[in-house]
Amino acid sequence: MNAEEPLFLDVDYCGKRKTGQVVCGDSFFSRKVPGKSRVVSVLSDGLGSGVKANILSSMTASMALRFMEGDTEILRSAEVIMDALPVCRERGISYATFTIVDAVLHGWTRVIEMDNPPFLLVRGGSIVTPGKREMASSRWKDRKITVNEFFARPEDRIILFSDGVTQAGMGSWANPTGWGEEKCAGFILRLLRDKPGMSSRELSRQIVSEALIREPHERAGDDVTCAVMYFRSPRKLMVLSGPPFDKGRDGEYARMLKTFPGKKAVCGGTTAEIVARELGRDLVTDLETARGGMPPVSSMEGVDLVTEGILTLTLASKILDGKDIPREKTSASRLASLLVESDRIRFVVGTRVNEAHQDPTLPVELEMRRNIIRTIVRILEEKYLKEVSLSFI
Repeated sequence: MNAEEPLFLDVDYCGKRKTGQVVCGDSFFSRKVPGKSRVVSVLSDGLGSGVKANILSSMTASMALRFMEGDTEILRSAEVIMDALPVCRERGISYATFTIVDAVLHGWTRVIEMDNPPFLLVRGGSIVTPGKREMASSRWKDRKITVNEFFARPEDRIILFSDGVTQAGMGSWANPTGWGEEKCAGFILRLLRDKPGMSSRELSRQIVSEALIREPHERAGDDVTCAVMYFRSPRKLMVLSGPPFDKGRDGEYARMLKTFPGKKAVCGGTTAEIVARELGRDLVTDLETARGGMPPVSSMEGVDLVTEGILTLTLASKILDGKDIPREKTSASRLASLLVESDRIRFVVGTRVNEAHQDPTLPVELEMRRNIIRTIVRILEEKYLKEVSLSFI
């Protein structure tokens, strides 16, 4: 990686609500600060569980995001948050824990904690304890705020938990004192030793799944949430879709894909035929991969995924946005997974009307392709914090 190129921060989380509740009482928000190579993430655990806890944690996380983006002083921010929280009628207090990660992607990072289980910094296969300082509020004397500051390095991971993780199984015969921070940390180190490049998405889900195993009958006794931040060199992906407007640029279009330094995907039958023809490569369709009402996947040397166009892109968009949960592995689910696993994604969209599909005087298919890809770009940027570029040819 170029020494001047900032690290990419892969951020994801997994949360499971307490059994019997309709919503999770934990909240995790993460957002890029506009105009800066900086990501702010907040994990908050509201008092109790269910709707009331969700309100407390959501308010806390959203306020913390705004304060951090505005560089408001830490102690002042915490006091305003605590003052603003609604009071629980049953217990007579307003309360929510929080952990804030403020990461500048050239390395400098700070982690601000109040009453959540301590975060873990995994570096070089070990748990590292950075320097920290404590702050106390004159108005909230029972609350202690810890500030940790350090320079993140490539392959560092920051892992946050709600106490539903570390206390999983508490009171049971097998885990009377809960999972515990040390055992949880040991489990994480073993996972990363076996699979060093594990994504934040996979690691957070593995941790939550392991916590649930420790619960009686695997029924969550509390809200269980884990968030992971992974500093790494960016994983790059190029996606071609649609033929170029000028047929004379077909060769340039194909070479653009060939020389791209990362993974490659082609979405569209005509697009795939152009690439295969211009690069002199075989295009093979595997009919056995047609399932779930989706067209089959094809293969081509040097290309990681070759799919049909509009249908695949449309369903991949719904999967990414959480509006569709695939029950089997289809071309769309493969595309969605490839997009989520990548960090810097470049879409190149051809603007020629596909005569094979329709009357060229009615360019509906072209507009559909543009709109679907613009939707995917927005979801990737806003929901998954990906760095995405879009160009037309």
